[in-house]
Amino acid sequence: MTMTLIRNRLGLLVLGVLVTFVLYLLLPAIQHERFTSSVDIPKPRAMEEEMNKGQGTGNITILTGTVLQNPSVFFREAVQVQKDGPPFTERLAVIFLHGQSFNSKKWEELGTLALLSENGYRAIAIDLPGYGESPSSSTVETAQGRVAFLQQVFKELGLQQPVLISSSMSGRYSIPFLLASGEQLKGFVPIAPVGTKDFTTQQYQQVKIPTLIIYGERDTGLGTQSLQSLQQIPKSRVVMLLGAGHACYLDKPQEFHKALLNFLGELK
Repeated sequence: MTMTLIRNRLGLLVLGVLVTFVLYLLLPAIQHERFTSSVDIPKPRAMEEEMNKGQGTGNITILTGTVLQNPSVFFREAVQVQKDGPPFTERLAVIFLHGQSFNSKKWEELGTLALLSENGYRAIAIDLPGYGESPSSSTVETAQGRVAFLQQVFKELGLQQPVLISSSMSGRYSIPFLLASGEQLKGFVPIAPVGTKDFTTQQYQQVKIPTLIIYGERDTGLGTQSLQSLQQIPKSRVVMLLGAGHACYLDKPQEFHKALLNFLGELK
């Protein structure tokens, strides 16, 4: 009788150990599922339709065209047919510049233009001179020329105090513009831009507009380097995307979109 009781207890003990071990193996997966499902990050309808294999109907159109004559600048603009909300030209405009390895098409492929349009913004991306469908031009060889270039683009597109989004290489355009004509912007979102070391602390401290600095955790080059300069802007704050590299918006698009929409919502 005693031996039978001992064997039963031993069996229960072994069973308990096995159950504990199985739960230990499954726990990380369960925790990760809860984390990802609890993050409320909006997706553009175009991305949702692709995930649902074409179910549903979207109403976003990407318009393309050119502005200016010399240089001719190619642009993409997301347009949504809406019955409610402010007139199209009165929406807060957001203009996207691209990095060296990309062009305006990347912001369309990422769903960023469609997402912003759905949320009531006027979203535009341009091909900088010498990239995509915009030909090269000698007029942007100097910082002054690049400032004048953006001023003319804004004028031709009818942008009144837009928010400027600038990643990597496009810092050659955005940083000089910010420091020379920042009052023409509603806000600024630099994403590990180049050229930040070319200017002084005093110049950055004179910037008056709200600035959202975004960079990837694994971008220990331009990301951290540009941060040192840009965080001297008085109205700046920082968002670091965990696990992301230099093109952090590609590595973590949903997190990038959430941070961007939150920032834009505060500017309205």
